[in-house]
Amino acid sequence: MLDALAPARRRFLLGVGALVAAAVLVGVVLAVVHREDAVTPVAQDAQPPVLLVPGYGGSTTGLVALSDALRAEGRTVRVVELGRASTGDLHAQGDILDRAVHRALAGTGADSVDLVGYSAGGVTVRVWMADHDGGDLARRVVTLGSPHHGTAVAGLAADLAPDACPTACQQLAPDSDLLHRLDGGDETPAGPRWVSIWTDEDKTVVPPTSGRLAGALAFSVQSICPADRVSHAGLPSDPAVVAIVLRELGRDTPRRPGRSICA
Repeated sequence: MLDALAPARRRFLLGVGALVAAAVLVGVVLAVVHREDAVTPVAQDAQPPVLLVPGYGGSTTGLVALSDALRAEGRTVRVVELGRASTGDLHAQGDILDRAVHRALAGTGADSVDLVGYSAGGVTVRVWMADHDGGDLARRVVTLGSPHHGTAVAGLAADLAPDACPTACQQLAPDSDLLHRLDGGDETPAGPRWVSIWTDEDKTVVPPTSGRLAGALAFSVQSICPADRVSHAGLPSDPAVVAIVLRELGRDTPRRPGRSICA
């Protein structure tokens, strides 16, 4: 096609094409650089305060064993109290978490935090990451049995008894607007190292594999400890799960544990 053009016009079109290609290349490079520069990852060899984020309803009772184990390892631990917001908008819960993060940083002098989100608490951590640019502050994020892609239990409640399904319940239904936004892009944004753990015995988060985050170190309890039949409610107090969380919050890069951790 170009051969049919006069030499001057051909050189002109080739030059324009080269400029367009160069502009596209520069745009791509700048976009990549911008994404990389948007977050400044914190030091991975630190042992910052750990914030434990409870699930739907805000009960912290099940987090005692994990909290005690972390403190026995010398870690500073804060259990986030959600109060009346515990079944409300997860964005509001993310705001509460943000205040707790900054109190922990101010109180300890640390420049980062580790976050463990149990059940809906894992989704709250992701909301906090998105709403409050948490990538500059979070070192590790571990989620336990979190309905990252929704749970059919919440979906059923939203359909059959919407008046009995508060805002957080509706947001945890599959295909909710909130989950569409969180899952529509990068499920594990830059900054922290991500670990997602779930139990195949989960009857609350259905299907249990909703606990998997793309881009995270992700595994079920039973893939490590086949005989461990831990339920959803038992996740944060299960001895093997507690041992796994302690390992993943250590100084070393998170990695899939061996069977020895089951003991």
